[in-house]
Amino acid sequence: MPRTNVTLETEDGTCAAVLHTPANSAADPGGVPGVIVYPDAAGVRETFAAMADRLAELGYAVLLPDIYYRTPYAPFDSGNLFSDPEEFARLRSLAAGLSPEMSGRDTAAFIGFLAARPEVSGTRIGTVGYCMGGRMALLAAAHHPDRVGAAASFHGGNLAPADDAHSPASLAGCITAELHVAVAENDPSFPTDQYKRLETALKDAGVRHTMATYPAQHGFAVADNPAYDPAADERHWAALTALYGGALRG
Repeated sequence: MPRTNVTLETEDGTCAAVLHTPANSAADPGGVPGVIVYPDAAGVRETFAAMADRLAELGYAVLLPDIYYRTPYAPFDSGNLFSDPEEFARLRSLAAGLSPEMSGRDTAAFIGFLAARPEVSGTRIGTVGYCMGGRMALLAAAHHPDRVGAAASFHGGNLAPADDAHSPASLAGCITAELHVAVAENDPSFPTDQYKRLETALKDAGVRHTMATYPAQHGFAVADNPAYDPAADERHWAALTALYGGALRG
């Protein structure tokens, strides 16, 4: 799939990103729906670039931004990330430095960028996120209801803490997009009480959604994660394909 290196101007600086587009762009001369991919806490790397390529192959213009552009860092090795205390501490520090307010400002810039690209058609985009990116993907739908038509979270965490007025659950009433939320079994970042709280909030707000618990561990959809599960990954692709096909192309 074609990859175009781009830079986006945000309120906080210049964000490097890659735009992944379908190989046969001539088949869609008017453009294709846009999608934003929010990576997991380890950030952008070739694993996510390959995932963005696969999405582009399905017929989308996919933006994969460097969510940590404010803080230069050495890449992580996902194979030993959770077994190396120093590396895990470095990861946690990096992720903690990206506040919800920062992420929200960035999302507005990402959406504006896609709106101006000739490769992108329509006014409604899709978002998808993994791990902490799952929360970002759902919050994008809450904060930009006129622009986000479909949003998905895969093994996302902290989607519905009881004391968080800014969580996806608390902002469910703002969402007009169709959602898919896929969670891992026994995931401490998204325990049963949060699952029930999010499910109730979405139902009460009348949000079109599906929620599913995959028989896999946190990180099941990311190939370089030690918890990667091929069967759960293919299920994730099937769900994402159906979501975008109905909400962005239907």
